[in-house]
Amino acid sequence: MSNTTNDLPSNGAGSNEQALAQPSPARVIHDSGQAWYILAVLTLAYSLAYIDRQLLNLLVEPIKRSLVISDTQLSLVQGIAFISAYLVASPLFGRLVDLTNRRNLLVVCICLWCGFTALCGKADTYEGLFIARLGVGASEACVFPLALSVIADCFSAKQMARAMSIFILGPMLGGGLSLVAGGFVIEFARALHQQFPILAQFQTWQLAFVLIGLPGILFALLVVVTVREPVRSSVNSERADDRQFTTGDAAAYLWQQRGFYVRILLGVGMLAIVVLGMPAWMPTYLIRTHGMPAALVGFRFGVLVVGFGIAGALIGPWIARQFEKRGYQDAPLRTAALAMIPMMLCCASIPFAPGATGTLAAAAGTVFFFSLPTGCMSAALQLVAPSRMRGTVGALYSFVAQLIGFGAGPTLIALMTDHVFGNPKMVGHSIAIVCTIASALAAWLLFSSLPHYRRLLTESA
Repeated sequence: MSNTTNDLPSNGAGSNEQALAQPSPARVIHDSGQAWYILAVLTLAYSLAYIDRQLLNLLVEPIKRSLVISDTQLSLVQGIAFISAYLVASPLFGRLVDLTNRRNLLVVCICLWCGFTALCGKADTYEGLFIARLGVGASEACVFPLALSVIADCFSAKQMARAMSIFILGPMLGGGLSLVAGGFVIEFARALHQQFPILAQFQTWQLAFVLIGLPGILFALLVVVTVREPVRSSVNSERADDRQFTTGDAAAYLWQQRGFYVRILLGVGMLAIVVLGMPAWMPTYLIRTHGMPAALVGFRFGVLVVGFGIAGALIGPWIARQFEKRGYQDAPLRTAALAMIPMMLCCASIPFAPGATGTLAAAAGTVFFFSLPTGCMSAALQLVAPSRMRGTVGALYSFVAQLIGFGAGPTLIALMTDHVFGNPKMVGHSIAIVCTIASALAAWLLFSSLPHYRRLLTESA
């Protein structure tokens, strides 16, 4: 198998795809104030996407009453409609990120997901709401691969992990803001409904969707006015990287480098099982086994997830920087691999921790260590990807994490509880078994990817 990449893209290949690329990029000095501003815009866009997608969770009861649907039907709108469209669209947007003007693509997608969110408010049938939710999921799939590609063109290798970690805080910020902003919007919609008889044809939940969706158009205008498409460049030298990759070129490159990409992407999937599985069932474990009231669980566990999640995401890049100062070329991925070991121990300790306080401490450790490598892993992928393949690689990262995380994380824990233990109160042991095994597999996959990663770093230098 050839390990070289110079023969893969030819500057003249794929003239039709090259025609899609838009001119007039702007050179962004790595780590400059402009770079940090672009990062802030991307993080805010990621947060806004989460606010739009989470509003539905605050409007469950009025939607059920209005459309006369069951919990199961609504859960399909919440989950299947969104995630299926997201998974289908993610690889497509990954290619568009590599082929087109990314600033313009972001603007279009912001307008699309805001428009589909507003259309949720126009839905007067279950089918209409389902279709609008499909649109939200598909259009939001662009944010992650697009942002990873742009960030890699704005930051040096030394700052890459920190920048990625800040961006990945977007869902945490958006999740919290969705509760605050969503509650405010619902109350505002109720007031509008009462003050303006012309709005009587709409129900409060419908107005809430319109009100939360339309302001995103103003944010899209801000992006148009203040952000320009960065020059696609090498992370290590800031020199322009104009190599073009057709879809066939991209597939050939990934196949040539499969020793690295298969390991790290499967490692991402194993980590996603813990990230999505443990928080999904931990509240239930605290309620069933330790008798904590649901309201208290929501407050304590919610604060724990946000606090330790942010701490882990911010400390991870600092640890990677210390490894780099000591001469470790593979510092970002090494940091991620090492984080799997204490995460595995925290997961294993969950059912044996003394009382609710001990269980929360074990959960806090798990959250800290599964948040710590997120920015580092994103940075590691982008540091070795050619500029015109960063969107594709970012989309694969997101696709694998969502597919394995959502598909296996919560479900494996439930299957273990129901069919292995046959006892609802054994959910803590199910969490421990599934998440410990996933952590161990993630550690093995990431450690085994380090030699391949070092080779790719050398080739891309």
